[in-house]
Amino acid sequence: MNKPYHELALIHYGTSIGEGTRIWAFASVQPGAQIGERCTIGEAVHIGPHVKIGNGCKIQNGAQLFEGVTLEDDVFIGPHVVFTNVTTPRAFISRRAEFKPTLVKRGASIGANVTVLCGITIGEYAMIGAGAVVTKDVAPHRLMTGVPAEHAGYVCTCGVRLRRVYSWDSWGTPSDKFDCPSCSNRYLIAFGEVRPVDGP
Repeated sequence: MNKPYHELALIHYGTSIGEGTRIWAFASVQPGAQIGERCTIGEAVHIGPHVKIGNGCKIQNGAQLFEGVTLEDDVFIGPHVVFTNVTTPRAFISRRAEFKPTLVKRGASIGANVTVLCGITIGEYAMIGAGAVVTKDVAPHRLMTGVPAEHAGYVCTCGVRLRRVYSWDSWGTPSDKFDCPSCSNRYLIAFGEVRPVDGP
């Protein structure tokens, strides 16, 4: 694709698209949508009105981002991910005034065929496994899998699952330190918060 937008992409007036962003065939970008720089929008992706997408995001084929969705920078959205925007839909009742916002924070990844219910925040660098249904907020660095999605571990900023560093404190309690088998980043997990640490 030599041009940044495929000739079969449907891009409405009133959109904002950053430099270096590529949009593939049959994608639909609705009025008021804002897409940052260096993004890749796959085939048949739907980006609804006023959706906000940060820089460096990758949205794979067939994903559906309806009004109310915001992606921060460097978010990965797998094929056929669906974001909802209303909790009690009826074909015969308009609920546009009840749309709930959904926020996906920096660096998070959402696997193929995931459904994300509206009104949810997915934290920084979280990882949602393929086929999951996200029904509640996800804290940073959490690995979530299943239907409904449940906490299944922790992931590094690089995306690899963290492993516990087996050591004990002076009280004989296992440590809450984890490391990444890929990039060797280390983290301290305490009271549900994941923090990078330096040294052993």
